[in-house]
Amino acid sequence: MIEVGQQAILIGWLLAAYSIVMAITGGWLRRRDFVASAENGALAVWAAVTVASASMLYALVTRDFRIEYVAAYSSSTLPINYTITALWGGQKGSLLFWALILTTISAVVVLQNRHRHRELMPWVVAVLMTISLFFLSLVFFITPPFETLAVPAREGRDLNPLLQNYWMQIHPPSLYLGFVGMSVPFAFAIAALVTGKLDSTWIRTTRRWTLFAWFFLSLGNLFGALWAYEVLGWGGYWAWDPVENAAFMPWLTGTAFLHSVMIQEKKNMLKIWNMVLIITTFALTIFGTFLTRSGVISSVHSFTQSGLGPFFLWFLAFILVVSIGLLVLRLPMLRSENELDSLLSRESTFLFNNLILVGIAFAVFWGTMFPVISEAVRGVKITVGPPFFNKVNAPLGLMLLFLMGVGPVIAWRRASWAHLKKTFAFPVSSGLIAGAACFIGGIRNYWAIVSFSLVAFVLATITVEFYRGARARQAMVGDSFLRAITQLVAKNRRRYGGYIIHVGIVMIFVAITGTSVFRIEKQITLNQGETFEIGGYDVRYVGLEERDTLHIAYLMAVMEVFDGGNLVETLRPEKRFYKKPEQPTTEVAIRSTLGSDLYLVLGSYDAETRMATILAYLNPLIGFLYWGGLVLTLGTFVVIWPAPAAAPAAAYSPARGEAESRS
Repeated sequence: MIEVGQQAILIGWLLAAYSIVMAITGGWLRRRDFVASAENGALAVWAAVTVASASMLYALVTRDFRIEYVAAYSSSTLPINYTITALWGGQKGSLLFWALILTTISAVVVLQNRHRHRELMPWVVAVLMTISLFFLSLVFFITPPFETLAVPAREGRDLNPLLQNYWMQIHPPSLYLGFVGMSVPFAFAIAALVTGKLDSTWIRTTRRWTLFAWFFLSLGNLFGALWAYEVLGWGGYWAWDPVENAAFMPWLTGTAFLHSVMIQEKKNMLKIWNMVLIITTFALTIFGTFLTRSGVISSVHSFTQSGLGPFFLWFLAFILVVSIGLLVLRLPMLRSENELDSLLSRESTFLFNNLILVGIAFAVFWGTMFPVISEAVRGVKITVGPPFFNKVNAPLGLMLLFLMGVGPVIAWRRASWAHLKKTFAFPVSSGLIAGAACFIGGIRNYWAIVSFSLVAFVLATITVEFYRGARARQAMVGDSFLRAITQLVAKNRRRYGGYIIHVGIVMIFVAITGTSVFRIEKQITLNQGETFEIGGYDVRYVGLEERDTLHIAYLMAVMEVFDGGNLVETLRPEKRFYKKPEQPTTEVAIRSTLGSDLYLVLGSYDAETRMATILAYLNPLIGFLYWGGLVLTLGTFVVIWPAPAAAPAAAYSPARGEAESRS
């Protein structure tokens, strides 16, 4: 299997290079046979990389410790689910897994467009295979995953204990699908620039692919936050870590792109801006990969320092030079045919939305790279922490929340004051009432009042849209209200699915506000039988429990949680002592409700006296983070789900007399 894997990567590399040459030649000379050969080559690249990935997976499952990667990231006692996730647990395997996702997506694009977009496809294939060739070059020449040890290991060193968590099974694949998925709209954008086909065709063609990538980027960021929340034991879920930022930046610009293309489709505007956004988004996916694999930044999420950094930088420079060069070349053809008619219009609202999203992305980029820049310029690494990111991005985020309520319901072209009063009377009143209710309820934090007011405002605008649409449908076809809403969504999936996504984002804002403003922390050392209070809960420390397995030894603090004098749950925060490698980890225990999470951490303990130090956190409203993610998922499925096919037309129409005779 070692030879099979190595040869498959080599064959994939040769086929990718062949496909690039044939696609460019076929596109340039308009040779359909060359283009078809390039597309077949792309399918063959996928087959080769699939064989290589299957070989590595087989080696992991069978514990083939002749292979250095298998010995480094697995062991004979590692559970099978984590043995499989070891495929993307290390540098070499993750690059091979990246190539697998990329070539799979490329193959799907080729099959989807066998008989469509023939002028664009040569250049689409060339771009996708160029990206594939880069990653295959890394796994063949620089970090070969099938490299063998001089002396086979008797036992593996095991997967990093922090990675032995169920989030490891879904977070990296989600993030990779999001990063790699952005290759498709980027490839079509470059193809449009090369061919001069700069209308909205490439946007409509890639809309679902862009949503697909954005959706998995959203899930990747959300899963990463929940992973950090449950594993790192600090009571939070987002620390503005450089690797977190690396995944967040393309999500921001990708979100801006999704909103901006609607203006191009409807008004034929912002063509240059949309090209810039998709180029930036794809470039940020490569830049984010560079950050995690170069060693230039310190992060608990990044891979160990390697020599890959320069290769990613050169590839990023190549992407930017080619993309910007083509963009400059086509500037005369990208001029907008229309202009903004008014600042009080949906177009201008979407534009402001874009500017804020890009502004947040730039602030995150600057804060992430400033330590590196300061060290290069002054020789001193100046750390930029969460206070900077929170101070800059909190007001921008609230402005974004406000525009989320305004954009979907304000009129296109120009909104009159009469229209504004009619449309926003109820939402504005709802926001003011919510703000007043917060103040009366004892909330004195300015940011919390503004945030909850804007949440009510946005939810009210969405509610009004659903209500008006349903009532209009009732008036037209006489449906019941529930059926009218169902049919409204089914007939206008893009619009109303987008509203559902907005509800999910609003729920995430609720979670962020609640945990940022109202979080309670306590650290207390307890003897067995002692109790402490936090956020209305009484928590009693019962004692320590121990358990041992071949893989892990467990030490758990038994904590009984009482609410109103009633025992509601027994939590067991624990220390785990992994035997390969010998490394302790902290595992938190959480009681989750929609209102709050009680979050317990076993800090330290005394084996003789059985005393334990407990870190306790009460995180209000964090449940909205989970539920917001579910609503976002639902909305994305509504938007992406294909519309039912139209009924086929009759083969012929009966003559008038024939029709009358049948009646």
